[in-house]
Amino acid sequence: QVQLVESGGGLVQAGDSLRLSCAASGRTFNSYVMGWFRQAPGKEREFVAAISRSGGRTYYADSVKGRFTISRDNAKNTVYLQMTSLKPDDTGVYYCAADRFLTPGAGTVFFGPADFGSWGQGTQVTVSS
Repeated sequence: QVQLVESGGGLVQAGDSLRLSCAASGRTFNSYVMGWFRQAPGKEREFVAAISRSGGRTYYADSVKGRFTISRDNAKNTVYLQMTSLKPDDTGVYYCAADRFLTPGAGTVFFGPADFGSWGQGTQVTVSS
C-alpha cells in the first residue's frame, strides 16, 4: 500500500494562493489515481480534485473549478494542488488520497472518499477573511 505525506498547508488571507504537495512512497506511483479531499470542522470529508494516472485527465468539485489546479509529477512521485483566490470557505484539513484500482468512466465527474483506499495524514489550510 502506498504511503502518502502532505505538506504546504498554512494560514493565509482571503485572495491568497497556496500550493499543497503530496509525496508518495513506492515505485508504482503512476499506477494510482490521485485525489485531494478536505474536511472542515463539523462537516463531512468532501471531494476537491482528482487526476488520472497519466495526468491527462483532471476532475474538480464545482466549488473549486477555475481556482484550484491538480497536477502530478510521476518522476517525483508527487501530486500537487495549486490553490488560488482562496476563500474562508476553503478552510479545512486537506487530505491526499490514492487508489490503484479506480477506473473512472467516460462520464465520471466526481469521486467520494470510499473510492480511495490510501490516505495521508492531512495538512491544515486556514483562510482568514
